[in-house]
Amino acid sequence: MPLAARMGSGVELGFVEEAAPWRLRSAQFPSKVGGRPAWLGESGLPGPAELRCGRCGRPCAFLLQLYAPLPGRPDAFHRGLFLFCCRGPACYRPGAPGPLRVFRNQLPRKNDTYSYDPPPDTPPPEGHPPVSLQLQCGAHLCRVCGCLGPKACSRCHRAHYCSKDHQTVDWKLGHKLSCAQSVTWALVHTVACLRFFPVSYSQQIGIYWRSIRCCVLDSSQLDTAIPDHKFLFPEYEIVIEPEEMETPGDSQTDADTHKDLEKHKELEAAGGASEGFESLDEEVLEAMAKHETQEDKIFQKFKNQMAAEPEQILRYCRGGEGPIWISGENIPQMKDIPNCSCGAQRMFEFQVMPQLLNHLKVDSLGESIDWGTLVVYTCAENCNQANGYMEEFIWKQDITADST
Repeated sequence: MPLAARMGSGVELGFVEEAAPWRLRSAQFPSKVGGRPAWLGESGLPGPAELRCGRCGRPCAFLLQLYAPLPGRPDAFHRGLFLFCCRGPACYRPGAPGPLRVFRNQLPRKNDTYSYDPPPDTPPPEGHPPVSLQLQCGAHLCRVCGCLGPKACSRCHRAHYCSKDHQTVDWKLGHKLSCAQSVTWALVHTVACLRFFPVSYSQQIGIYWRSIRCCVLDSSQLDTAIPDHKFLFPEYEIVIEPEEMETPGDSQTDADTHKDLEKHKELEAAGGASEGFESLDEEVLEAMAKHETQEDKIFQKFKNQMAAEPEQILRYCRGGEGPIWISGENIPQMKDIPNCSCGAQRMFEFQVMPQLLNHLKVDSLGESIDWGTLVVYTCAENCNQANGYMEEFIWKQDITADST
């Protein structure tokens, strides 16, 4: 069930599960981690410049996407959020700018790409290519990352890339051989044609390029012959479930303790802490002993929420309960969250938990990709200015020494 179908009933939790590859393709409107992005709309995809790391300048990898339509918004009957991240561990050092990008895209129910009716819950016919590197609109995707690929191999003109970086990687891992085979076959075919049908030079060129286009390595074969570039993250489906609500008594106790702590701070600032303590009963004093600092309280809440569902990899609650923080440090204020380009404020929509790192296979003996939590804020008005992919805002909170 889509996230927004239950929005308003509380926090939604995301968990990863193995799934058949066909369930994670665009036609199924998936929520997923890793692999190539299952693009929603085919117009206005973010280009290579928008998907480069703000620190090292290399192409970012697709991390995850959420299918999160908005009820009551015909223009957002289909709605997706796409998160990308840099693969360089050094770019995640505290204070490092720009290793993360997030985009929002939406479509009405009646559109040029998908059926008006829900997708069939059955696998596609046999022979359907497992990976497609060309959208229905004709746009080509990068063989390495699955993002927009405006660059083409200058020899075969069949393989497309987002950048020189990815073209170089693919060339070394097999395209050099397959490209040479396709070009050689085209030359042989051209020479054979010219032996029987003498034509002008311009016609010879035309025959050669038609041979290139019709060579044995057609687009479907190129799609199935993609090597493992060690760039994509492992692919999983994200399954959404409602968070179990805490008991009213527990919630009230936390709220009362917080009020008492705030009252103590006020009394201490006014020089009346000793008189204030006299009026506090033993229960409150015990609670204060357990919550010595605000930092402890924040981290304890994070631990409690995680302990209830240790496998959660994200928390979703658009416009409702805010994120849970792993530390009291580096929590953004409203002034730190830029308005959308339409002028509207942004609101909290979801956060990615550190448990996702366990599924990405990024651990190493040296530096690794790391975060405490990633918090995504999106346009409160859910604008759709250019019918393309709108960049939103993401905040990275790091794990501190006090929160380990």
